[in-house]
Amino acid sequence: MKVYWFFLVGYILMIMVVSAMSRKKVEGVSGYLLGGRRVPPWMSAFSYGTAYFSAVLFIGYAGKLGWNFGLSVLWIVVGNTVIGTYLAWEVLGKRTREMTQRLNVSTMPEFLGVRYKSKPLKIVSATIIFVFLMPYAASVYKGLGYLFEEIFGIPTYIILIIMMVLTALYLFAGGLVAATMVDFIQGCIMIVGVILMLFFVIKFPSVGGLSGAISNLKSINKELISPIGPPGVVPILSLVILTSLGSWGLPQMVHKFYTIKSEKSIKTAKWVSTAFALLITTGAYFTGSISRLIISECPTVNGMPVYDRIMPLVISETLPTVVAAIILVLVLSASMSTLASLVLASSSAISIDLLKTIKPDINGKTLMWVMKVLCVVFVALSYIVATSDSPILNLASLSWGAVSGCLLAPYLLGLYWKKATKQGVWVGMLTALSIVIYGVSKYGFGSSNIPTVGALAIVVPIITMSIVSLVTESYEERHINYIFAKEVK
Repeated sequence: MKVYWFFLVGYILMIMVVSAMSRKKVEGVSGYLLGGRRVPPWMSAFSYGTAYFSAVLFIGYAGKLGWNFGLSVLWIVVGNTVIGTYLAWEVLGKRTREMTQRLNVSTMPEFLGVRYKSKPLKIVSATIIFVFLMPYAASVYKGLGYLFEEIFGIPTYIILIIMMVLTALYLFAGGLVAATMVDFIQGCIMIVGVILMLFFVIKFPSVGGLSGAISNLKSINKELISPIGPPGVVPILSLVILTSLGSWGLPQMVHKFYTIKSEKSIKTAKWVSTAFALLITTGAYFTGSISRLIISECPTVNGMPVYDRIMPLVISETLPTVVAAIILVLVLSASMSTLASLVLASSSAISIDLLKTIKPDINGKTLMWVMKVLCVVFVALSYIVATSDSPILNLASLSWGAVSGCLLAPYLLGLYWKKATKQGVWVGMLTALSIVIYGVSKYGFGSSNIPTVGALAIVVPIITMSIVSLVTESYEERHINYIFAKEVK
């Protein structure tokens, strides 16, 4: 137990030192939120990856999906690596950086407001971000809570309070500068931790190496090693769409393209991010897929399976104490990075996109203090949501479906399609929210259908927005020329 505390305290001290160092480098709102748009490519790449993958991946998704899908869960690895990372940088990176810098916008709602000439659209999208990113932040807290409770035996709510205070501390002090510096260190920890986890899990006696894992899974259920696992095509396809294409519409992910140092740096960041995603997702989902070989039965509470406890049990059962401590810091690192990105995206949505729109004469110093206070408020509200009994997977699915469903279509089409109109945006947003609300009301929040609902909420609005944009009046040529003045070749 002393080893766990040693690594944990060391990690917390590192966060505090970085926060103190970063505070001196923050110059105004732009420095706090964008790091002066001078983030180096490797830091951008790690920041993207650590924002993408958190306790939601390691504890929620890998545990439940690996247990139920078997090796077919590795399709999500392909989706997250190719679509969620490589294509995201390839399709969105260069154009996003060029347009947002030229139009002088620093957030997604601000971009949408300028692109579609609509202040109400800016305000509504900011509100959607703040409200619907909370369930995602809550799912990250819950994943951390389960892991720490299993290893330390400390009640989940105490762990959640500690994480809440720690996140608020380093964001309050250093903003994006602190978050990016911490992300790079955390990314290195994640790489080492995942490699060690794979090594020891594969060597575990009941797993028996790669070939042994396949034959042992087959002896339990031959469908666990088939290309499409027991739940079928629709669930796995929905999860690939939700967790891969869905990342394109999340403000905390898109924000990484705003801050990178130069367009030339995007190529380096793209390949580093892709390699990082491949390693991290393979480690998490492969471990989850062979979890049946390590723990014979799924943990239950009152006779009901609790899939969120699978990975904490696997980690505590298979890994030496020192390695388990590193994995503990790995999951903590991934989660803190994701939380930092979520909090920055949400606080800026209210302070810059809502408050500054209502009160345009607010000075920069006041705005930055409002943003810092909102960071703390968002973290506290997320903690309240995290104390519910909702599964991690469903919390994250609801959040991604609502936020990306509302924002992906107007953002993606707004970057590339001159005929996209604000009427189309409104219909697309209404479509996404309607699908999410209808799905939750029909199936219930704890249903296994929620990820499919989230996937539909992401894809269908692209279609409805396109149709409505085609039949509504286009913007005047002057505005279109302003938005697309410098086309990215």
